[in-house]
Amino acid sequence: MRYKYEDYCYTAEWLKEKLGAFRPELLIILGTGLGALADQIEEPVTVGYETIPNWEISTTNPADQGAVIFGKLQGKNVAVMRKRLHCYEGYSMEEVTFPVRVMKLLGVQSMIITNASGCVRTDWNIGDIMLIEDHIRLFDFGPLRGANIEEFGPRFNDMTEAYDPALKEVARQQAAEQGLELKEGVYMYFPGPQFETPAEIRAARTLGADAVGMSTVPEVTVAGHCGIRTLGFTVLTNMAAGVLPVKLSDDEVTVTANRIMPVFVQLVAGCIGRM
Repeated sequence: MRYKYEDYCYTAEWLKEKLGAFRPELLIILGTGLGALADQIEEPVTVGYETIPNWEISTTNPADQGAVIFGKLQGKNVAVMRKRLHCYEGYSMEEVTFPVRVMKLLGVQSMIITNASGCVRTDWNIGDIMLIEDHIRLFDFGPLRGANIEEFGPRFNDMTEAYDPALKEVARQQAAEQGLELKEGVYMYFPGPQFETPAEIRAARTLGADAVGMSTVPEVTVAGHCGIRTLGFTVLTNMAAGVLPVKLSDDEVTVTANRIMPVFVQLVAGCIGRM
């Protein structure tokens, strides 16, 4: 176990000095295709990951190590993580989820988490947006492995409502107002960075998954442990391996995410305004 409670507190206090009287109430973790949301933040204060004590940097793009942007969005005090951390970068689940616990200490009560994923279902389409109803994780130990930090939550926390029912209803109402057909389904976590095999996708479908991806579940697990209510979305940026007779690439993911971005940003921004 790398971090102690005092490490989270130290980082939180460091950020408080940067923020003055400002305290975030909502954490937003941006996945592929939602970067434009950060441009809407009013009175932004940007803090680079590389400057924050105990906070790891994103390695997916050497030119952009990631940053937290604090400010106002739809009338709410928000903290927006531009670029998330992944276990496939070489980080432990504890390191990937470190920011969530720090945000709890800063006052965050709710979280919106987004990602891009592969579509498992043959009756859905690339570019669809899925409200995450629940998730499946079968690989390795989770982020709560090791000595429990009682200040954050219990040793054995309930995951029955990992994705908050009231917040899911907010998403449905916003989608209806937009005229958006919002899919709803189960997201299955794979560690990556390689795409899943066709056999793994068949197994995921058998287990009840509708989409697959390489992020989100670690952060949601820790958010639930420390009492942060979560709303999750995924953009179905490609058909998963074996669904279509084509090879997968990250180029397809990026192209689809950019295409759907305006609709996705409107959905998430609208949900923030309703929360």
